[in-house]
Amino acid sequence: MRKILITGGAGFIGSHFVDALVDAYPAHRIIVLDKMTYAADINHISAHLEQHRVQLVMGDICDYDICRKLIQDCDLVVHAAAESHVDRSFHSSILFTHTNTLGTHTIMEACRDAQVPRIIHVSTDEVYGEVLSGEVNENGEMNPTNPYSASKAAAEMIVNGYRHSFNLPVVVVRANNVYGIRQFPEKLIPRSIMSLIDGKKIPLHGDGSNVRHYLAAPDFASALVLLAREGKINETYNIGSREEYSNRDVVRMLCEQFNVSFDSSVEFVADRPFNDRRYSISWEKICGLGWKPRHNLRNDIPVVVDWYRKNADSMREKLKELC
Repeated sequence: MRKILITGGAGFIGSHFVDALVDAYPAHRIIVLDKMTYAADINHISAHLEQHRVQLVMGDICDYDICRKLIQDCDLVVHAAAESHVDRSFHSSILFTHTNTLGTHTIMEACRDAQVPRIIHVSTDEVYGEVLSGEVNENGEMNPTNPYSASKAAAEMIVNGYRHSFNLPVVVVRANNVYGIRQFPEKLIPRSIMSLIDGKKIPLHGDGSNVRHYLAAPDFASALVLLAREGKINETYNIGSREEYSNRDVVRMLCEQFNVSFDSSVEFVADRPFNDRRYSISWEKICGLGWKPRHNLRNDIPVVVDWYRKNADSMREKLKELC
């Protein structure tokens, strides 16, 4: 039986991967391993569960026994599970190291033992650290600057060790900031949308001048499917977009969508202990395989806002649970 395992598949990015994998591999059995922490939601993949296209297993990626059992006989493992919110990493840094680094080690060891023929490890462009001008390609040095990006860089070091020592067939992906529906409202876009829906001011770090590139979740998912089929083993691929905006720019676009004034809808709050001013990556390498982003943030904002309007009650409940 052909079989794919995806870790973190009930979360925001992971569920978009599940959507893409279900379409791309109709003959495969797809298993989601997810701890079902605050950012995961069974509703993200419920349609696939009801159609028996996907099986959900609740479990921890740091649990070797469950990982080894599920990974047995897999054709592909996509490791997307991670703690990802930078703000939380400043006060829960050990949790981030435990999940992102030890969890990755556990998955790689289970894959080695099961002799999985292809693995995709989902990393982040934040491992490069600040890129104040120009852009960095896949050969750029890792220079993480916060506990989250440090835990992801450490995870990549584990992956590299397995590549070299055991010839583990891993493809690493490093992506821009990802946006879209289903994202937990702790990140800038959904947090701002929920603030506007509830008539509250949007908290904006520092002066809002920090710059990020924004990649649509479906575009990221399509890149992953392409790399699952054509990505070169033991290579790293940046996945990005040309959508470069400051935090102020993003919030202005959202305020325009709600027909409210930026100045009256924002409150500037204390910045992070350290906040990278800009990330920027070159993604020519994956373009060489025929991929390119098809979405842009400005056009997608109405769709994303509409989703949060329809799901505002459940988002509020999830936020209460987190508190």
